[in-house]
Amino acid sequence: MILDLGEQAKEFGRQALRAFEAAGGDALGQQAEAKPDTRAELVDGVLRELGTWELSPRSDADELEAAAALCRSAGYWALPYPVAETLSRPDDLEVGGLSVVADVNPAAPVAGLDGRWAAVTFAGIRSEVAGYGKAGPAFVAPLELSAVDDRGAADVALALVLPCWTLLGMLDRALELTIAHVTMRKQFGAPLSSFQGVQFQLTDAEVERSGLDILAKHALWSVGTGRPAALNDALALRMSAIEAADVVFRVCHQLHGAVGFCDETTLSWLSRYSQPLRRLPLGLSATKAELTRRMS
Repeated sequence: MILDLGEQAKEFGRQALRAFEAAGGDALGQQAEAKPDTRAELVDGVLRELGTWELSPRSDADELEAAAALCRSAGYWALPYPVAETLSRPDDLEVGGLSVVADVNPAAPVAGLDGRWAAVTFAGIRSEVAGYGKAGPAFVAPLELSAVDDRGAADVALALVLPCWTLLGMLDRALELTIAHVTMRKQFGAPLSSFQGVQFQLTDAEVERSGLDILAKHALWSVGTGRPAALNDALALRMSAIEAADVVFRVCHQLHGAVGFCDETTLSWLSRYSQPLRRLPLGLSATKAELTRRMS
């Protein structure tokens, strides 16, 4: 077991970072929020140029790693498009993407997108989205589902793991922004970063982020090798991703102060668009319960 991405996947992720920045970077999310119906066209060109739609993460280990690296880069820029869900789409359904949903009140961040979309529950029940309710923050909309079959058990693990890579990219950026902030800001004539209390908080956040990094690579390997425990590994990853996000964003908001909640601050946008990834399909307690049920 090699807990690292290949060099090609890493380079692909770096190219994606540069491409998203050139396409607009942080401004893409602001433009999409102002006009949700344009969110797909804002990023379609750069995703096509990167070859996103040609990736086959279900059938090729190298392309699975490339998909994970792409999702991480998309998270870094809080790209206003469900890249992970698109890459999770099943091969045997004519749909544009797949979201894992809860049995009750299914929802997904798909508002403003055209085309057919699919959903799958933890029990493997697959459905096509027949309609959408009123959209809320971060493009999340309630879903009206039309059941298709119960053959989606193999779809769930991948569709849980790739969004965790998106969330990991958001944590990368949140910490990067916060380190830059405390290095620049001064108090009592010294940078905030020189204070021991600040260093301790940043260390706590980095421990969570780096731990999630390792778990994400393990879960990706588990899915890619088709291990019987892949879904349990995916649930464990999701549980750890939510816990890590709670710590990292708490520290980052504390160290930014009130400005971290203002739309003028990139951290505010990252925090807002991390919410669907942290709350859907299940929050922390429900994810723990689902993992416990499957392992008992």
